[in-house]
Amino acid sequence: MKKNIIAMNASIMIGLGSILAAPSVYAESISDLEKQKESIQEKRSGVESNISDTEKKIDSLQDKQMTAEDQIAAIEAKIAESEKKIDAKNAEITQTKEEIEALKEEIKVLKERIAKRNEVLKERALSFQETGGDVNYLEVLFGSSSFGDLVDRVGAVATIAEADRDILKQHELDKKELEEKQNAVETKLASLEVAKAELLEIQKQQKQQKQEKDALVKKLKQQTKKHEDEKMGLEEEKANLAAQEKAIKSAISLENQRLAELEAARKKAAAEAKKRAEQEAAQAAAQAAAQATSQATESKKQSSSSGYSAKSNSSSAPSTSQPSSNVSQAPAVSSGTFTRPSAGYVSSTMGERWNKQHAGVDIAASGTVPIVAAADGVVSRSYFSSSYGNVIFVTHSIGGQQWTTVYAHMNSRLASEGAVVAKGQQIGIMGNTGRSFGQHLHFELHKGAWNYSKSNAVNPLNYIPN
Repeated sequence: MKKNIIAMNASIMIGLGSILAAPSVYAESISDLEKQKESIQEKRSGVESNISDTEKKIDSLQDKQMTAEDQIAAIEAKIAESEKKIDAKNAEITQTKEEIEALKEEIKVLKERIAKRNEVLKERALSFQETGGDVNYLEVLFGSSSFGDLVDRVGAVATIAEADRDILKQHELDKKELEEKQNAVETKLASLEVAKAELLEIQKQQKQQKQEKDALVKKLKQQTKKHEDEKMGLEEEKANLAAQEKAIKSAISLENQRLAELEAARKKAAAEAKKRAEQEAAQAAAQAAAQATSQATESKKQSSSSGYSAKSNSSSAPSTSQPSSNVSQAPAVSSGTFTRPSAGYVSSTMGERWNKQHAGVDIAASGTVPIVAAADGVVSRSYFSSSYGNVIFVTHSIGGQQWTTVYAHMNSRLASEGAVVAKGQQIGIMGNTGRSFGQHLHFELHKGAWNYSKSNAVNPLNYIPN
């Protein structure tokens, strides 16, 4: 029983036909498997190199992002400092405007004082015009009644003249003060407005710089996210390649075991054939001797006739049959290289979809729908993916060519990693897990290993029955 299982597993693994095929054919298949293993190892090495390069890009982008964020922090500090300066200037402008308002009241008082002086001076000037100027003073002096009165009047005239001079002097001082105060506050206000405008321009430039840095950080984050997604995809590819390499190694091991069992069976068959030949030769010799004795006896009896009967032997070889898996609601297993993986209708074909490459076909159906292996092979991966949901990857080696089939969005998985599956064997149930909208099977067929870019994907509808 153990020998039969090993032989069946090896046949499923590499799809090379009957267990009685010539050893040279199997040796050639092992050579093909070894080449596939080496190819996978080379791809893994390339993927690891790409992961390393991507990590360096991510590190470089993160360094640039940190530098840009530091620059943004410095710019924000300068903007805050400019804001404080602008607030201070606004406070000074407000104070200056208040000073201007207060000065307006002073100016109003000064203008009233000047206006009154102007009236006095106008009266004096009019008096001088009408009397000839100094006549009033002479009349005052000559109209004195006594010498003492004269002295008093002379002093009064001098006082009045001095007062007129003081009025004129103060008048000039008030005008000058008024002009100086007006000029001072206007100059100060203009200076403050200029300083504020300069600060606002500086702040505008700083905000512009911050916007540019914010845009740079956003771009760097987008680039970092893109490379991180690429790295995740490459790591996924690396994991799949490792699983496929493991499956190929398992195939080689099983095939070597099968060859060893086949060689032992051949030796046993040869020994049995030799033994059987020797037995048949001895039996023939005995029969010949018995015939000779019988002929001699008959000759003595002078018998007119003699005969003999020949014994015939027949043998039958046992036949072996591989049990088939009849799955309810599953499509019939086709005779081609690949069979249809599930019942249902094709809801989406391979090609451009939603600005992305749809690397397989979607087969939709309702109810409990079995998913079956499209060909003999080994389950290289069986896990839950954020995008694929419940997914199984099966590695096939058919006629020296490696193939990979992918069964995604399943409700449940019925085959684990390393399991040997036969064409048409149920491996899961159709579902709606991962990034999926409605129950269906997303089925991919890759001529070679699965990779992140899915460059080996081929249209499954060209290989499975419609």
